[in-house]
Amino acid sequence: MPHILKVEKLSHKYNSNWAIRDINIEINGNGAVGLLGSNGAGKSTTMNIMCGVLNQTEGYVYINGQDIGKEPELAKREIGFLPQQPPLYPDLSIDEYLTYSAELRMIPKHKIKGAVRDVKERCGIAHFSNRLIRNLSGGYKQRVGIAQSIIHQPKLVVMDEPTNGLDPNQLIEVRKLIKEIAQDHVVLISSHILSEIHLMCKDVIMIEGGRIVFSDSMNAFNDYIQPHSLVIRMEQPPTAAELLTIKGVTKADFLTDRQARIYFDGDEEVAERIIAASMQQGWKLRELTLDKGLLDDIFKQLSIQPNS
Repeated sequence: MPHILKVEKLSHKYNSNWAIRDINIEINGNGAVGLLGSNGAGKSTTMNIMCGVLNQTEGYVYINGQDIGKEPELAKREIGFLPQQPPLYPDLSIDEYLTYSAELRMIPKHKIKGAVRDVKERCGIAHFSNRLIRNLSGGYKQRVGIAQSIIHQPKLVVMDEPTNGLDPNQLIEVRKLIKEIAQDHVVLISSHILSEIHLMCKDVIMIEGGRIVFSDSMNAFNDYIQPHSLVIRMEQPPTAAELLTIKGVTKADFLTDRQARIYFDGDEEVAERIIAASMQQGWKLRELTLDKGLLDDIFKQLSIQPNS
């Protein structure tokens, strides 16, 4: 079976400056994949080339085995795209707009009505079928934008900042919808918001300075920075000064009367020393947990631009 998305040695430059360089991506199997990067990192250029909007300077993009440069029509049939500003027509109703979207996607006429019905049900907008798009809330406009991106059942769905500008309730609903779509499609989500990628995606690709600096699972991304602090809870806690006498402990801050965060120098045996000290001194240790690196810390570390 061909990869749903395969990108080989993809590079592009504007004038004399390289926007992206030697991008390699392989995705095969449904699920949500995050495309992370700061502004100007190269995310938009990469997405535009993947979707056939921009011709690359070097390299290849294959969508479900089709070279988008040589067979653009065949490749684009397998792509759904939701840009940051959904391409909606405010004076059309949902039914009118989705029918038009189905025609643009060259769905056979006898199948359009069924395709519109199915995608409305899937995106939770069937009860607003005849409402003008201009009269919808931001969350429902986004649902209509998502509906147009999947109406033709593409293998790959590309979404650019799909939760941008939504209120908290709308965020929850749209995240849930995207997760459901990812069960049957590859969904590539571009964003600079780490928390959104963390909540929706199983894998992460990070571009910085036009190059991929990380490509792995979300768990691997979370574990990228080794923990250098732990939180302990005790019934009879010592003073901060006493905790500092434990070999490897560099700092101790009490969060509550009985809970403290302890920073250490990377020595993996520090936890065992704390447990031993608790038993000897009668601190009655009840809980000890390692702190994982915060996503923002990981982002900062990975955002150091690679050498050319």
